[in-house]
Amino acid sequence: MINAEEIRNASILIVDDQESNIKLLEEILLDAGYTRVASTTDPFTVGKLHRKNRYDLILLDLLMPGMDGFQVMAGLKEIETESYLPVLVITAQPDHKLRALSAGARDFVAKPFDVVEVQTRIRNMLEVRLLHKQLEQQNQLLEQTVQERTAELRKSEARFQRLTELSSDWYWEQDENGQFTKIFGPVFEMLGIRVDDTIGHARDDHSLNWNEDERRTLEENLASRKPFLDFVYSRTNADGTRQFLMVSGEPMFNPSGRFVGYRGIGKDVTGKLTTDNPPT
Repeated sequence: MINAEEIRNASILIVDDQESNIKLLEEILLDAGYTRVASTTDPFTVGKLHRKNRYDLILLDLLMPGMDGFQVMAGLKEIETESYLPVLVITAQPDHKLRALSAGARDFVAKPFDVVEVQTRIRNMLEVRLLHKQLEQQNQLLEQTVQERTAELRKSEARFQRLTELSSDWYWEQDENGQFTKIFGPVFEMLGIRVDDTIGHARDDHSLNWNEDERRTLEENLASRKPFLDFVYSRTNADGTRQFLMVSGEPMFNPSGRFVGYRGIGKDVTGKLTTDNPPT
């Protein structure tokens, strides 16, 4: 929430070609406790002043020689392209009110001034303006935090991928339906999977001579959503040699505890094992 001190410290610019109107508004604002009040009788300087100071509120007279308030608002819109246009127009013409609001003004006060009305409308506008700025700052902070966390996650994923590559020959992830969503290395070749079109369309390659008991045990682990560590299974290649593969995997769950898939690593351990002393 915005407190009274923040509202009193808001920056305000008065734009009117009549010095008497400026002095009257300055007195009203100073009496209400506002501490940062500036003014100009030259509407051509408003854009430059706002670029420099980014006022929280601009009290803008509509009828001024050389450049009227509608033209001033058009210039301010080019500055505040994605933000809140903090303009409260001052007019003695009732038919200008709707046009001013359509041009981007947030509110209006009528001449001659009613002190209570002026103070109320200014306070209400400043509160909305400051809340809008506060929200913008929070969104910027949130966006920065998201970008930082995203960068951290990418670095973490890169480190994880590198460690996976160093410690294993392949890595894979599957969704809850068993479809592959992420792979690194010769996953399909090592797991004995034939790919039809895409990662998501894969099926067992039954032409390979797997040890059926070992494969069945592996499939049962996956089906029961059990984690497994260093599970070894084998197949006989076309040249008669025997190949041994070791895999580890774990089920994945979302924050609510629902199963969302599997992930695992594997490597070829044929060099560490011999057909004379197969794993049990």
